[in-house]
Amino acid sequence: MTSGEFVSNCTADALTTAAQLVKDGGLVAFPTETVYGLGADATNAAAVARIYQAKGRPADHPLIVHIHSMQAIGEWADEIPDYAIALARNFWPGPMTLVLKRSILAEDFVTGGQPTVGLRVPDHVVALALLSAFEKIGGKGIAAPSANRFGHVSPTTADAVREELANYLAPTDQILDGGSSSVGVESTIIDCTSTAPRILRPGAITTEMIEEVTGLKVLTEATDIRVSGSLENHYAPSATVELNRTPIATEGFIALAEFETPESVIRLASPKTVEEFARVIYSALREADKKGLKTVVVQEPTGNGLALAIRDRLLRASKGR
Repeated sequence: MTSGEFVSNCTADALTTAAQLVKDGGLVAFPTETVYGLGADATNAAAVARIYQAKGRPADHPLIVHIHSMQAIGEWADEIPDYAIALARNFWPGPMTLVLKRSILAEDFVTGGQPTVGLRVPDHVVALALLSAFEKIGGKGIAAPSANRFGHVSPTTADAVREELANYLAPTDQILDGGSSSVGVESTIIDCTSTAPRILRPGAITTEMIEEVTGLKVLTEATDIRVSGSLENHYAPSATVELNRTPIATEGFIALAEFETPESVIRLASPKTVEEFARVIYSALREADKKGLKTVVVQEPTGNGLALAIRDRLLRASKGR
């Protein structure tokens, strides 16, 4: 297998070809600002089934439908509250998924059998160009979970996708190379089926941002809505991930640059800010596996906002696969 197999540069012709491939039932991995997604036509049951097969993903685990603009919400969702429209206007395109009551267009095979659907407009030029090209040939939306095996570390580069999925893709499937993801952790998922919003998965869009835009207090009560990345163990490398202790010799170490590296410890990443921490955390965990490390120690960033999302992912990673 060559390093370039499946991978395509994002020329106009490549995007047109990729859109037609999706329309014809194929799979296309594409970059977003959060992580890379593995996309299929969200209205094609057989194509969506191939996503589940390639990822080894449980059939009742719902997918997020990516759309080109907020104007498409009405096709996929019913009973859209005003606060959901306010969120879409303020944060789309962006790292936010809205969970809404589904329309008849959103079928069980994409919603995991639930009466809700997750929608997102990604903030990445390649993703938006692909969605636009898909829309022009009659496509309604592209279902796309992260482009990795289920429970593994999410990919933030095209090479990471290829390393994860090359053995599970058909020869005609494609990976669009749009560089490294700029956010690095998955979107905030917001339940919009109640009288006020509720965060189902933390991300770059924070509680404070949601409350400021909607004028509503974010609900904290539990819900039985299933969403991506909500299992106790997820986002895990082969190495064991341990949190907030001093690493010892031969262990990997990820921490903000202010933390010193003990002698004989292998420093995997030294981000200077929480934002950089989010961008590099997954690639650093992948690097640990490439180096054959048995244990990675991560000093978690403190605070709210994006730091909260990072801690959520690391806690799940620490539970293993």
